[in-house]
Amino acid sequence: MKWEQIIGQQSIKNLLQDSIKESRVGHAQLFVGEEGFGVLPLALAMAQEIFEKENPASVHKVENLNHLDLHFSFPVFTENKNSLSKRLFDQWREFILENPYSSFDDWTSFLESENKQFFISADEAEDIGQRFNLKSFEGGSKILIVWRADKMNDAAANKILKFLEEPPKNTFIILCAPSTNDILPTILSRCQIVNVPRITDEDILDQLKAHHSAREIAYQSQGNWNLAQSLAENNAGASEFETLFIQWVRNAFQAKKKPEVLRDIVKWARQISEWNREKQMKFLNYCIEIFRLAMLQNYGNDNLVYKKLNEGNFNWQSFSKFIHGANIVSIVEEITDASYHISRNANSKIVLTDMGIKLTRYIHKSAN
Repeated sequence: MKWEQIIGQQSIKNLLQDSIKESRVGHAQLFVGEEGFGVLPLALAMAQEIFEKENPASVHKVENLNHLDLHFSFPVFTENKNSLSKRLFDQWREFILENPYSSFDDWTSFLESENKQFFISADEAEDIGQRFNLKSFEGGSKILIVWRADKMNDAAANKILKFLEEPPKNTFIILCAPSTNDILPTILSRCQIVNVPRITDEDILDQLKAHHSAREIAYQSQGNWNLAQSLAENNAGASEFETLFIQWVRNAFQAKKKPEVLRDIVKWARQISEWNREKQMKFLNYCIEIFRLAMLQNYGNDNLVYKKLNEGNFNWQSFSKFIHGANIVSIVEEITDASYHISRNANSKIVLTDMGIKLTRYIHKSAN
């Protein structure tokens, strides 16, 4: 992947390019950030430049993920006792070439295997060691990119640790993970950590300048290019989020006088729980943003309110008066907690029902 194909992240691109030019690339690096921030594209661009420096003719091989000295490891499910990622490499290659900003949930959906357990196994780590004990095919460096290194089980992590401690000569290892929370401290201590921040709104706007909802998408995507693409391509999805948000808020308002509408909140939660995890979390982020915009509206910052809900004769002005400093923190904390629990594989139906009911209390809280 070429550096210029990466959205934004200019300071990190400069840092990585300089390290290659000055021959001070660490043998083990951990790129930390959401997939949509460009973690894998940065790893691919770095690998391409390392190989290009050694052999300019190798560029097209890296661009097509066909370079024999560029190795990948990624989470897969076990099939017939086989947990090696190379059995699904052709599918993963197709998946990444289509969109290198794709998420883990996109990968499980691509394979239509959302209900299976994906992980990086000890057998996979052992296979990596065997591959890297062989000589380089092109006589130069060998590079390993581990996508979603946080999905290593304990046995795999311990084997990878040994690999990091005693890597073969001319070997570069790039681990990619959304956070360091699920990475062994001993692995962290042996890696040079590169924190990849969210993409700036300006960089996303620049990519979407031809789209009629560019500003709204840039704010909603929260620096995630994968999400920005999804929002840009699927206006119906944004409409679906708006419909369900309005339904939730209306039920919350009515619940004080009509407790029976709590059943509607349960149905609402059940509907959302049928989505995949990533879509549920996108919806919750959307809800946080809409509540934030409502508070800005309430406090007279109309120039900062880039989106106002109006579907189904929803009264945005009246709604915004109920969102203020006395309840916004509780509302956002509740949604954030729900998102966290869903990300940790909690029962989303229970989590969303609990969150949905709690809004009925917060939304009626007085500003005084």
